[in-house]
Amino acid sequence: MKRIGILGGTFDPPHMGHLIIAEEVRCAIDLDEIWFIPSHTPPHKQASTVSGADRLEMTKRAVEGNPHFRVSDIELRREGTSYTFDTIKALKQNETDAMFYFIIGGDMVEDLPNWYGIHELLELVQFVGVKRLGHELSSELPVKKVNIPFVDISSTDIRKRAISGQTFRYFVPDSVAHYIKEHGVYAGKS
Repeated sequence: MKRIGILGGTFDPPHMGHLIIAEEVRCAIDLDEIWFIPSHTPPHKQASTVSGADRLEMTKRAVEGNPHFRVSDIELRREGTSYTFDTIKALKQNETDAMFYFIIGGDMVEDLPNWYGIHELLELVQFVGVKRLGHELSSELPVKKVNIPFVDISSTDIRKRAISGQTFRYFVPDSVAHYIKEHGVYAGKS
């Protein structure tokens, strides 16, 4: 049975922290692959600031070179609110010989009991929690915990830097930085 980690998010933009989390979890629990899934409209966050097409392309560029990483546009194609329950159900229908591990930060672990369809979801996927500053990895629900190096990089900070003309080199892979600059992804945003 194939063991697949799922890392969802707006990826607005994808950054080195996302890649470090994915690789650390992959190695820690011996996953075959990590699938990055850009969300259309996350239920727990503000909507993204750029198009799904831009976020998808940046995510593809971010994972280039790692044979264990791939990108899925399943939530962007579905549109509407990106509920994990709907995504995992669809993935399970397409990948019948796979076990899925859904990777979430400590902030999401705390909110897990409030997720849409959580009890059915727990039968479909193993949640994997990674430590995030200011959040504990405690939940009454079954969550596999993985310790990762703490990297304090946020997409919000990268966007602010891009908008104000500050450097964000080494916050994102070079291929993502080039895309942001070439396409003016955050130009004119405030």
